[in-house]
Amino acid sequence: MPSENLFALIRAAVSDPAKPFLETPEGRKWSYGDLFAETARIAHALRGYGVEPGDRVAVQVEKSPDAIALYLACLRAGAVFLPLNTAYTLAELEYFLGDAEPRLFVVRPDAEAAAKTLAAKVGVAHVATLGQHADGSLIEAAKGKPADFEDVARKKDDLAAILYTSGTTGRSKGAMLSHDNLYSNSHSLVDYWRFTAKDVLIHALPIFHTHGLFVATNVTLLAGGRMIFLSKFDPDLIMKVMPEATAMMGVPTFYTRLLQHPGLTKEATAHMRLFISGSAPLLAETHREWSAKTGHAILERYGMTETNMNTSNPYDGDRVPGTVGFPLPGVEIRVADPETGKLLGTDEIGMIEVKGRNVFGGYWRMPEKTKAEFRPDGFFITGDLGKIDGRGYVHIVGRGKDLIITGGFNVYPKEVESELDALPGVVESAVIGLAHKDFGEGVTAVIVPEKGAKLDEAEILKTLEARLAKFKLPKRVLFMEDLPRNTMGKVQKNLLREQFKGLYE
Repeated sequence: MPSENLFALIRAAVSDPAKPFLETPEGRKWSYGDLFAETARIAHALRGYGVEPGDRVAVQVEKSPDAIALYLACLRAGAVFLPLNTAYTLAELEYFLGDAEPRLFVVRPDAEAAAKTLAAKVGVAHVATLGQHADGSLIEAAKGKPADFEDVARKKDDLAAILYTSGTTGRSKGAMLSHDNLYSNSHSLVDYWRFTAKDVLIHALPIFHTHGLFVATNVTLLAGGRMIFLSKFDPDLIMKVMPEATAMMGVPTFYTRLLQHPGLTKEATAHMRLFISGSAPLLAETHREWSAKTGHAILERYGMTETNMNTSNPYDGDRVPGTVGFPLPGVEIRVADPETGKLLGTDEIGMIEVKGRNVFGGYWRMPEKTKAEFRPDGFFITGDLGKIDGRGYVHIVGRGKDLIITGGFNVYPKEVESELDALPGVVESAVIGLAHKDFGEGVTAVIVPEKGAKLDEAEILKTLEARLAKFKLPKRVLFMEDLPRNTMGKVQKNLLREQFKGLYE
């Protein structure tokens, strides 16, 4: 039986090793052959650190081509890749390392001393370093190693990666992703989004997250395409490299920032094939502004750490603002009552549940939590509230934990936010529930005004009275310069709830 190792499947998709794979603005260039040779050398180095098939390799490094090579080398060696957000503190890292028990911890060169102290405390055998400029002890260990490596045979359900969820409530959970979870999803996206060897992707996303690591990278690899690899999002740099590109994957912040760039025009984007957005909801207004300014409709999709990508607006056909499109081929989506599990009908809001080859096998060392998150028929309970409309488009209305119950009525924040975002002078809004002695929770709106806009709380509430049922009306409207976000652009409503708790006391 042939190996179902994701790396072996990627290499089989590449017809010409001399074809360019990656280039950076700083002048680094790799062909596919260069990539394969570098991953082989790093895989040999991993063996030197005692990494065996099934061992975890925890990685907290800055974005670089070598970090991509390390991910692929882990696949080749049969190891389990464990990327960690570069913003995590030592206290947070102690939990992840203690929980995952990696054989090797790879860090930035300047973090080596602290990492070694922490590794000794939690029992991690080895620490290696990897810098942004082909430097660090891992690269030194790989130098001189053979440029070929016998890939470890893997079955489709063998673990390829563990990604920890952000953990805004309770302990972070390690989502276990198999070689087939990653391969099947990326293979489906290559076809759905029409990626080919002619595509050149602008890669400006972080690579400790599903979006930048698995979607952007794996899709490019399986299509045999090329990446312009940027260390971070920089609007000027993106506009500079865009003439060479055909596609870009981003988060909503990319698009709102680029809309402010004077170089963004229909002429500047005429050669582009596709702009994709995900990881956080894209405002309908951003969708419309982008279309007006560039002539392109942004393609919004929906995924999560545990499932990779679930839905996408169509390549051909209406890309409807405010929706995340249709279930991808091989993915089943349904909406159920969060309490009873009873299936709901068209346009009824409930819990989104998903099933398919893309869905993870469970949470690392949390069998009870895993069991609680799956229905008996194998559907995963996403925690996202949404609906499916009459045309089959999926709408996300918020996280289950963000649902507001006020005076016994359910209020979905997205519904109120949509009305607020449509008001003149409003850039964006976030609606949260805060403890209220009379209503249980008070609907509370937090608004980011446009620069120079004079917004009045009383006027906003008066306008909303004609548009929303009384129980949905915010008790208060608060103003902020910016909403708190995580690295992928998601609004952190837990921080807003913490900041404004006690408002109604």
